[in-house]
Amino acid sequence: MGRFREYDRYDGLGLAGLVKKKKISPAELCDEAISRIEKLNPAINAVIHPMFDIGRKTAAGRLPDGPFRGVPFLLKDLVSPYAGVPFRCGSKAYRNFIPDYDSELVRRFKNAGFVILGKTSAPEFGLLAYTEPELFGPCRNPWNTGHTPGGSSGGTAAAVSAGMVPLGSGGDGGGSIRIPSSCCALFGLKPTRGRNPVGPVNGEGWQGAVVEHVLTRSVRDSAAVLDFVNGMDPGARCAAPPPARPYLKEIRTKPGKLTIAFSTDSPLGMDVHPECVTAVRNAAGLLERLGHRVEESKPDLDGILLARSYFTMYYGETAADIAKSVEALGRKPRRSDFEETTWLLGLLGKSCTAEELVQALRQWDRAARAMARFHERFDIYLTPTMATPPVRIGELQTKGLELLGTKIINRLRLAGILKRIGLAEQIAFANLSKTPFTQIANFTGQPAMSVPLHWTPEGLPVGVQFIAPFGDEATLFRLAAQLEEAAPWFSRRPPLAG
Repeated sequence: MGRFREYDRYDGLGLAGLVKKKKISPAELCDEAISRIEKLNPAINAVIHPMFDIGRKTAAGRLPDGPFRGVPFLLKDLVSPYAGVPFRCGSKAYRNFIPDYDSELVRRFKNAGFVILGKTSAPEFGLLAYTEPELFGPCRNPWNTGHTPGGSSGGTAAAVSAGMVPLGSGGDGGGSIRIPSSCCALFGLKPTRGRNPVGPVNGEGWQGAVVEHVLTRSVRDSAAVLDFVNGMDPGARCAAPPPARPYLKEIRTKPGKLTIAFSTDSPLGMDVHPECVTAVRNAAGLLERLGHRVEESKPDLDGILLARSYFTMYYGETAADIAKSVEALGRKPRRSDFEETTWLLGLLGKSCTAEELVQALRQWDRAARAMARFHERFDIYLTPTMATPPVRIGELQTKGLELLGTKIINRLRLAGILKRIGLAEQIAFANLSKTPFTQIANFTGQPAMSVPLHWTPEGLPVGVQFIAPFGDEATLFRLAAQLEEAAPWFSRRPPLAG
């Protein structure tokens, strides 16, 4: 490690405060973060593309006077490109692709004063709830390196949890900020659809399901980032309602007496691990002690139909992403350019019709209306973030006879038959059974957060999820700050920590 041993005792705003008071320089912070990445990364494989020279040059130069001036930061290698740096999206097809522009969100991260030191690992195209891309190998959880940090923002979650940086970027199209936050004991907020920019090229990710933000150890870091980066950019298709006041002010405001519904039932009718049930019930008890009214209830939603709608979107988006890779490859994409599961998903996407996609999106509209009615009675909806604690590395990988079968199906292009006989859906439901709670906020565009309030007897983190009405991050931040004070997690560190 470097000489600044207290580095991971501070959150991002805390480090920025030291820089502002001239107690430490951006260059010294940069060197400390690089030292920690070099020491810790071999054990967890979170940073797959170091940007140390760029970071050192940035730290030594004239940094913008943003709220995070001089703070080390890592960027998820998906969705948001950084000009002149490889943009691989966890895929062999993109291994040599270097974009010539920054995404709007990266531009805003730079203007916030962050010193970006590298790219973090993600599964191919962000498709999975674990981070084990063939291109880079598995990313590991610093709480137990035999377990996953989740996905798709698993690299960022592992790096932040290990203390390499105080915060880093992530994206969430079905839980990809909240799931790894649950696995790694971080605070993870998925903002409202349209809250943060997706330009200058993209319109909506995954039909509006994807929103980018950050994974943090403190609530206030998440609030401060959202204060700085939120707002539509030119050409955006939609914008969230503007916040009434800065989110940093919200976290200094008591939430009042909220009416909170909770449920531990899987929307798919499948098993939920006892530790995840305990996490929610303990959280409900804490909320009652804090003065909130808590009631066991759930919205009127058909989880099976919604899951099917998600699969349809997921297949179609994968097919479109494979087709788009011609830009990176300079030729027609081939099966060997992708993981077998990704190629199979793309073939399933090709077998879907326009009618099926429209029907799927109409299910999302119905879900949004149902949740709006639900929130007429309840301020917040509480569930497990995941249906399981972090699983072991490789546990969810396609392997053995299933992998052989996938290869045969791909070679013979039999995905349509797989879909017609229902086997594709059966496999999809089995995979979604571990993470069935997070997608609803992506369908509806609502803000949702995972809060680290529970650990298993084996020391693995288990997050709980809170969903608020569309546009109401303010209530989430007020509640999160109250929970952070009542059940602090910041000083609780994993065995493999900086």
